[in-house]
Amino acid sequence: MALQLRVYVPPHPLVKHWLGVARDVNTPSALFRSAITELGRWLTYEAIRDWLPVVETTVQTPLGECSATFVNPQAPIVVIPILRAGLGLLEGAQTVLPLASIYHLGMIRNEETLEASCYLNKLPPQFDPNVRVLICDPMLATGGTIMQAMAELTQRGVDPTAVRIISVVAAKPALQKLGTAYPSLAIYTATIDEIVNDVGYIVPGLGDAGDRIFGT
Repeated sequence: MALQLRVYVPPHPLVKHWLGVARDVNTPSALFRSAITELGRWLTYEAIRDWLPVVETTVQTPLGECSATFVNPQAPIVVIPILRAGLGLLEGAQTVLPLASIYHLGMIRNEETLEASCYLNKLPPQFDPNVRVLICDPMLATGGTIMQAMAELTQRGVDPTAVRIISVVAAKPALQKLGTAYPSLAIYTATIDEIVNDVGYIVPGLGDAGDRIFGT
């Protein structure tokens, strides 16, 4: 059976609530930043369901012995925020994955050509073959940024089946590109919008996430 891109929009009321806060043009920067942090937390929670490696063991309770399941502390887990807006999601993701290694990837888009280029790459030369990678990118619009990020990861030995992406708003152009190039990916997003306008912004979207997070 051919692989097909999996896109999940969790029906969680807190995801919907914080998405509404983030969409509102009247939301001040401090509250917008909190909304993105909360979305990072809840989307990460959904993304790692049935994904984290575990170990089965037993523990001694005050009254007896019982079986127990723990997240495997030896399994490598990596979170990669796409700078700069991905830093907002990272804060929430880290509350769920406090032991994950963090590698930063800075991407900038040419406003005329809409092509993405990398200005900061803190990825290691090679990843552990058993690594699990969570990418934080609030806006999947034209797909240029996330496609370049995926290329950087696969060049370093990351299997796309081991990658999950969290995003606040995803648009069809990005999803179509990812589905064609990396059909084994799983994406967790608060919503899917239909339109990317001529200047590369998602409509209705939520504007420039980086500017709104950092008040610039």
